[in-house]
Amino acid sequence: MKMQRSIPGERGKAIARASAITAVAALSIGSLVGCTPSSDGSGGGTSDTLKVLIAQPQEGAGQILKEEFEKKTGKTVDVTVVPYDQIQTKALLDVQSGTNQFDVIQYWYTSVGALADGGALQDITDYVDSDEEIDKADFLTNIFDAYTQYDGKTYGLPIDGDAHVLFYNKEIFERNGVEPPATWSEYLQVEKTITENEKEDGVYGAAELGAKNAFNIGSTFFNRLATFSDGPIDSEMPDLTSDAALDAAQAMLDAAPYALPSPLEIGFEQALPQFLAGNVGMMEFWTDLGTFAQDPSQSKIVDKWGVVPLPVGPEGRIATALDAGWAIGISPSASNEELAKDFIKFASSPEMNEQLITTTGSGVDPIRTSTLEGEAYKAFAPEVSEVAAQVLPNAQPWPTSPDAPEMISALNDNLALMLQGNLTPQEAMQKTQEAWEAI
Repeated sequence: MKMQRSIPGERGKAIARASAITAVAALSIGSLVGCTPSSDGSGGGTSDTLKVLIAQPQEGAGQILKEEFEKKTGKTVDVTVVPYDQIQTKALLDVQSGTNQFDVIQYWYTSVGALADGGALQDITDYVDSDEEIDKADFLTNIFDAYTQYDGKTYGLPIDGDAHVLFYNKEIFERNGVEPPATWSEYLQVEKTITENEKEDGVYGAAELGAKNAFNIGSTFFNRLATFSDGPIDSEMPDLTSDAALDAAQAMLDAAPYALPSPLEIGFEQALPQFLAGNVGMMEFWTDLGTFAQDPSQSKIVDKWGVVPLPVGPEGRIATALDAGWAIGISPSASNEELAKDFIKFASSPEMNEQLITTTGSGVDPIRTSTLEGEAYKAFAPEVSEVAAQVLPNAQPWPTSPDAPEMISALNDNLALMLQGNLTPQEAMQKTQEAWEAI
C-alpha cells in the first residue's frame, strides 16, 4: 500500500509533526472516523468497537492500522486524533474523570512514566512476557526499554522507532569542496564554509531546528548529548553539568550563526521545504526525509542527497537520540481488554512494522531487529536503511520518569534563552539541572 504525499496538507510524519506543534494551543480534536457514544452508554465502546486515541503526528499510521485491523478481525476501530502534547492530558482525564472513552492509548514515549503513575496505562507485563506471538526479544532493546518500562513493569508496546540521522546535499558539498562531517567540530567547519560562500545566494550550511518545543530544540540538544556522551544517557535524570551536556549546548550555540536564519524560528515546516529546494547543505532529520527527497513532485534534489550518521564528539560514539517515538498501551478502563490486547499486538507486530516502514506516508521507523535488518526495508530505502542499522540500536532515550514532560519543558525554555543570547551554555545547563532537581 502506498500513500502519496505532498508538502501542502502533509499527512505523513514530518509535516504532521509540524501541524501538531502549531496546533497545541487549541485542543481541536479531529477524528479519522466518527467517535460516537457506544450503544450501551459507556464511554469505552462495545465488544465489537475499539476506541483508539492517536497523536496527530501518527495520523497516517493510525489510518493504516485501523483499516488493516478491521480487515483482519471484522471489528470496528474508532480513531480520535489530538495534538501530540495533548495525549497525556486527554488520557489522564479520561480515566480520572470516569469518562472511559478510550480503550487504547498511543503515547509519546517520554510520557510513559507520567501516564503509568497517573493510572492511565494498564500494567501489561504478564501479557507481554507470556504471549510468544509478541516476540519481545525481537524489539530493539533500547527502544523497548525506553518506550514501555516504568518501575520495572511494562505499560505498552513500541510502534515507531523515531531517531535522527544527518542528510546532506551532494551538489552543495561538491561546490564547496567539503565532505560529510564525522565530528561536530567538522560539522561546524562545513556549515561555516558553505554559508560564507553561498549565503548571498540564499544557501546555508545547515538548518538548526531551534523552535522552542520538544520535537525541534529538544531534538537538536539530545542529538548532541547522545553523540558527545561516551556511554548511555540516564533516562531518569541526565547530568546536565557533565562535559558532554555542556559541549552539546555549546555546539548548538556555535552553529546557530551559520544556520538557516533564524534557528529560534526554524521548525520542521520551515526547514523541510528549504532542504528539498536545495537551499540547505545538511540537516538532522528523521529517516523518512529520504522518501521526501526522492519524490520529484516536491523535491528538487532527487538523487542529489546523501545520508550519514550524526557527527560525534571527541569521546563520543556513533549514535543518535530517540527523538519523538511512539508506543501504544491499554487503558485500565478498556471495555474489551482482549480486543485491546489483540490491537496493540497487531500494531507492533513484525508484519505490521514492515508494512508501515515500507509505506510512503506512514511516518514509521523500525522498532524490531527483524524489520530493521529485513530485505523489504533495505529494498525500500537502501541508503537510509544502512545508516539506520548503524545508529538505531545505539539510540539514546530522553527522560521517561513521571516528571519527564515538565523536565523537557524547562530544558526547552533555557535552550531558547541560550540561543537568544540571554544565557551562556553553562548557565542554561545549570539552570535546567536546578529546575530538574527541584521538580
